Amino acid sequence: MSLPYKLFGAFMTFIIVPLIALGFALYILVTNMIEEKYSGQAELTLRALTQSVGFVFGEMNKVTDSTIASDAIQEMLNNGYETDLKEIDYLDLNKVQRNFRDLLINHPSVSYAFMYTLNNERINRIFTKEHFQAMPFAQFKKQEIYQQVLQRNGQPVWVGPYEYPELTGVDPVFTQIRVVKDIATLNDKGILLVQIKNSGIESVFRYFRYKQKQSTTEFLIVNGKGLIMYDSSEKLNGKFIDQYVKKPLVLDTTYRSGRGKFDGQDSVISSIGAGIEKEDWYLVSITSWKSLSSEVGLYSRWVVGILLFCVLSACYFIMFFANRIAKSILQTVKFMRRVERGDLNARLPIKGNDETALLARGFNSLVSQVSELLTEVKSEQERKRHAELQALQAQIKPHFLFNALESINVLAVQNQGKKVSQMVTRLGSLLRISITQREQITVEQELDHLLSYLGIQKFRFEELFDFEIDIPPELMRYEMLKLTLQPLVENCIQHGFEGIDYMGHIRVSAREEGDALAFYIEDNGIGIPPERLQAFNYDRLNQMRDSRHEDSPQTGEARGLGVYNVADRIRIQYGSRYGLFICSEQGKGTTMKFTIPKKDIGSVAHETEGAAH
Repeated sequence: MSLPYKLFGAFMTFIIVPLIALGFALYILVTNMIEEKYSGQAELTLRALTQSVGFVFGEMNKVTDSTIASDAIQEMLNNGYETDLKEIDYLDLNKVQRNFRDLLINHPSVSYAFMYTLNNERINRIFTKEHFQAMPFAQFKKQEIYQQVLQRNGQPVWVGPYEYPELTGVDPVFTQIRVVKDIATLNDKGILLVQIKNSGIESVFRYFRYKQKQSTTEFLIVNGKGLIMYDSSEKLNGKFIDQYVKKPLVLDTTYRSGRGKFDGQDSVISSIGAGIEKEDWYLVSITSWKSLSSEVGLYSRWVVGILLFCVLSACYFIMFFANRIAKSILQTVKFMRRVERGDLNARLPIKGNDETALLARGFNSLVSQVSELLTEVKSEQERKRHAELQALQAQIKPHFLFNALESINVLAVQNQGKKVSQMVTRLGSLLRISITQREQITVEQELDHLLSYLGIQKFRFEELFDFEIDIPPELMRYEMLKLTLQPLVENCIQHGFEGIDYMGHIRVSAREEGDALAFYIEDNGIGIPPERLQAFNYDRLNQMRDSRHEDSPQTGEARGLGVYNVADRIRIQYGSRYGLFICSEQGKGTTMKFTIPKKDIGSVAHETEGAAH
């Protein structure tokens, strides 16, 4: 992951996410505080409403209490009029209605009243009402409400709008039903139904809605079955409240409040018993949460807006700052790669005076020092390489010179003057090449040197071996280290043919392999033991150097000196990519291969003349 994304991720993780979590927690805390505070206010409001509503219905109970004990009602029940009150003679009608209305004059909210008489099951209308036909008594006796009225034994039963429309009509009015008894005998004489207008109840709810004007609040009167008998907004009259909530409301006399969805809107729903004795009615208030949290919402929007602006500004700054640092780092890495590829002249541009500029200055200073040190190291390495080559060269020169002089001495002892002369001539050819200051010679010159050496060795070991040279003419113009083939061929003669009872054979060949030249020196000698072959692994050369100078029993010469010398010189001159590889099997012979880079130096004048062939 890149640095800008890491910084941005850290900024989001340790700053933005905690801020969002804190804001969310504060919002939850504030909303809970608002809900709790409003719940307390709603409880006070509903309890006050309960008292007010209970007072309205209690007043009507008192009115009807005094009415059913009045002489007018008792006279109506005892006289047993055969006709409806409106059809009796004017004087009697005037007397009864005047007496009854005098009782109700203090309660003008009464909209309709009639009474069933039990002795003759007639309907006695006291107040008429247009477009309303009272239910016949025979049908009324079959209703569940009839038994409930009888069980109350004179106590009033209140019926809300829409509960029994066939009995009370479809108008949104509350109806009181109660048994009327004979004062003298306390026998049931009739059943009184009084309907009151909603003006009294509406005035109560209107007052409390005015007090709640800072929030949108709707008040309901709901019965135990969830039927909405009264809605202060007049929108849900006659509906069931469970249609508008996800979870059914728990309605009881205790106060309950909670937040939930009502008619698809987030609301606070509170409920309590309606305070009407013996009736399963409840007061419910529905308050829009939006209206309650409007100020908090406005404050939250301002806070969120400001916070969002700050966060976006911070993110922009973080990305800008991180990109600037990342670009500086990437530029530094780019220049480091240039330096890695060998461009020690690369220098970082310095901008500003901050830490990135300090880094650029440090980088440039470091590269300058590295360049100076590398130049010094290269010079030192070159001197070291030259010294190593000179040392190795110094090893090889006396080595083959000793062998050649030994051979001449043998021929001189044998009185073979002609051969001594030829040996001296070939030795001179060898010395011309070996003592030259030039490290690189052509393949052709190295081959001439090898042939001169083989000529000397054939005089010395004429019956021991023969040889074969297979180097294409087109390879003669390439350059190679001098004294490379001769030490390897010498190793074949001295060690490969040691103690053999058959004619040894040496084959020297070369070919192109890609951009390299590969030389092969093969013999059919005794081979190399596996443990000694491991000495030619470059990682173990140093471990074997102490044992490589064992003298040959046949020649008394150092064993393996030339092979190690060639391997070291190739590695020093051309690098670890090139080197010497040996494959051998005891009793079958050895193959030595070395590779060098293919480099054409053109026509090289022979520094040796008169080489013997």
